[in-house]
Amino acid sequence: MVTAVGTRERPRLSAARQSWLIVVACSALALVVGSMAALYSAMSALAVEIGATQSQLTWIVDGYTLALACLVLPAGAWGDRWGRRALLLVGLSVFTIGSGMPLIFTSPEAVIAARVIAGVGAAMVMPSTLSLLTGLLPEERRSAVVGLWSGVAGAAGIAGIVAAGFVLEHFEWSAIFYVLMLLGAAALLAAVTLPESREATPPRLDAAGSVLVALGIGVFVLGVVEGPLRGWTDLAVLTALIGGAAVLAVFALWQLRNRAPLLDVRLFRDRGFTTGAVSLAVQFAVTFGMAMIVIQFFQLVLGYSPLTAALALAPIMVPMMVLAVVAPLIADRIGLRVVTVVGMGLVALGFVLLRDLSADWTYGQVLLPLLVMSSGLGLCSSPATAVILARTPADKQGVAAAVNDVTREVGAAIGIALSGSLIAAGYSAQIAPELDRLPAQARGPVGDSLAGAIAVAEQAPEAMRSMADELVAGARDAFLVGAADASTVLAVATAVGAVAALLYAPGRPGRRRRPARRGGAHSAPAAGPAAGRAPADAPMDA
Repeated sequence: MVTAVGTRERPRLSAARQSWLIVVACSALALVVGSMAALYSAMSALAVEIGATQSQLTWIVDGYTLALACLVLPAGAWGDRWGRRALLLVGLSVFTIGSGMPLIFTSPEAVIAARVIAGVGAAMVMPSTLSLLTGLLPEERRSAVVGLWSGVAGAAGIAGIVAAGFVLEHFEWSAIFYVLMLLGAAALLAAVTLPESREATPPRLDAAGSVLVALGIGVFVLGVVEGPLRGWTDLAVLTALIGGAAVLAVFALWQLRNRAPLLDVRLFRDRGFTTGAVSLAVQFAVTFGMAMIVIQFFQLVLGYSPLTAALALAPIMVPMMVLAVVAPLIADRIGLRVVTVVGMGLVALGFVLLRDLSADWTYGQVLLPLLVMSSGLGLCSSPATAVILARTPADKQGVAAAVNDVTREVGAAIGIALSGSLIAAGYSAQIAPELDRLPAQARGPVGDSLAGAIAVAEQAPEAMRSMADELVAGARDAFLVGAADASTVLAVATAVGAVAALLYAPGRPGRRRRPARRGGAHSAPAAGPAAGRAPADAPMDA
């Protein structure tokens, strides 16, 4: 029998059930975030095996991210109304089906459609995992668990690359989808054992707001994804970017007029809430931008295999995870401003060091700036998540989790597109003088990418080996110019974010605060940014 618990009562879960909840929620989160990056290492195999063009390869990766970014905010509200565990179960089911479809339908268009379906499921999973934790765990555990959740979200992308590299070392590309499908099914079975959590008084759904925010984010991110392919001044790209921003402005106006808004945009008047949201967007932009640079450098410049490249990136998970767990406690003592500025400053420093990337660098020289960046990300990621949750009413934790997620996914899409376009632009400008010396049939592949140049050189006859080696060396130098440009822009973007946080983010929390007003949407938490609000959830024992 399922019985609703009053909004003022705490969930009564045993220590063992609390630990199991944390394991299941973080595992589901790691699965959907890791799936976002898992196909990075398989792009060349997909191009050969299913005949995907460069544009189709981009959409195989970004179709998932686009669906996730569009629906994650409405999905948080669905969980508040219909139950967070119920939404998690539906999301894992859809994710599992989408992950298995490429095993049956293998055309590029079918794989893109399957990734979009999997992204829809992921959009339901991400806010459910965080809102289940904040809604069911006792308040004294929330700060550490939010830190753990943030650490898993930050490190899962790297873990996905590592896992995919291992799979590709031993099996064909389709094995990645087998693994994703099986892990989705296992997570689904585990999630059935969790207790339910929902708002005690179900809110009225804001259908118009859901459509507007999904349309606005979708159109805007579509413009970001197509920008590197079509050019940023292309009419379609500009229309998508401006149109998406206009729809989001209409969404904000509608939320101000609506008595039961999907997202109370007045929350952005709170400096902590806004700092957390913007900080997360910048963090995920630079994380995925960095991965795009470094994975290609390891594979195409240093000659690492997919597995070796993935393992070379894996050590950055350690400082990211460790610092993410303790960072909310540090922020409670010294304030959100300090941890955000220091964290983003370290990320900017890492990109400055990465600007001098060279074919002569050893692995240790590459690892140093990566560890600096991951330390910065670990320091500022979980306090940003914690302050978003703390400044949101307890009965809207699903929406708070979705705000946390949508800023991450939009940031990831922008980071991927920005790095990709800068690398491509720098490479094209540098390699252009070399193309006139090549046979006509080789100019296209060499002009497209460093991978294309390497493929052309490998097919050259032995008598032309010296010329082929010169071609690869020139193409690698061209790639490094583009990588340096991308690192510079990402360093500047992160530094600007650090300065903005210095000027705008709230400082050290006071020792005493006024008690929060009952039911107030904007009352401050009692103990700094990492403290969670007393939940107005209705825990249910299945």
